[in-house]
Amino acid sequence: MTHDITLLVNPTSGRGRGARAAMPAADALRAAGLTVRTVVGADAPDALEAARKAVDGGTRALVAVGGDGMVSLALQAVAGTGTPLGIVAAGTGNDFARVNGLPVREPAAAGTTIAEALAGGRTRSLDLGRIGERWFGTVMASGFDSRVNDRGNRMRWPRGRFRYDVAMLAELAALRPIRYRVRFDDAPEREIEATLIAVGNGSSYGGGMRMCADAEMDDGLFDVCVVGPCSRRTLLRVFPLVYSGTHPRHPVVTVHRAARVRLAAADVTAYADGERVGPLPVDAETVPGALRLLV
Repeated sequence: MTHDITLLVNPTSGRGRGARAAMPAADALRAAGLTVRTVVGADAPDALEAARKAVDGGTRALVAVGGDGMVSLALQAVAGTGTPLGIVAAGTGNDFARVNGLPVREPAAAGTTIAEALAGGRTRSLDLGRIGERWFGTVMASGFDSRVNDRGNRMRWPRGRFRYDVAMLAELAALRPIRYRVRFDDAPEREIEATLIAVGNGSSYGGGMRMCADAEMDDGLFDVCVVGPCSRRTLLRVFPLVYSGTHPRHPVVTVHRAARVRLAAADVTAYADGERVGPLPVDAETVPGALRLLV
């Protein structure tokens, strides 16, 4: 068996934390007797192509160094292949790592965890969501939250995460219910009005927002959180509860469980793992055991 480990590095993740995290993680892996190769793509498609070549070439593991965006990129290379994924969480949100109890912003500890997992054969089999040919690990968002993302991505000022706070205020001012057509598994399609619908393979997104608080990543089902039509005042009351995962207690929130979900609505974009997927309609399905995670 090859001892080569491939590090997939995002040098800009977490304002440079990804680049700084790569070295101590690699040192810990080498100290365990592993050979480390580092891949830094010129852009996301270039990095993904290099990651897929490493997986096709028989790398013993692919290790994503960065935040949830880099994990999402790595999933596209390893899903369904049997090649295990390691994570050195060095981004801003790090939801995938947190949910799975992995070290966060401790690159040396993360490298040691990966080396010990490889030595002991410790992997966890996880489900992934799939939309067409695209895989996701945490949450697919649509509605109010995805519109905040859309607006924030279009803004040139202010810079940094503050622009998403400004975008949220603007979307609150324009708040209106969205008419969705939804289908869960083989149930008939139906129309509902909602503020947002989140489809969770994992429980959290956005740096600790537990939108799908009870979602388990190995049960073969999505948790689908629907926030119904509500006023600005109600949304402002419900929103802080997302961080504790207690928002389903509010009467405006309902949760459904399904292995396959279809969402359709006009002028709504879907985001998965924080990355833009595209406009609705989308069909998402769970794929049990699609990922082997080093734990």
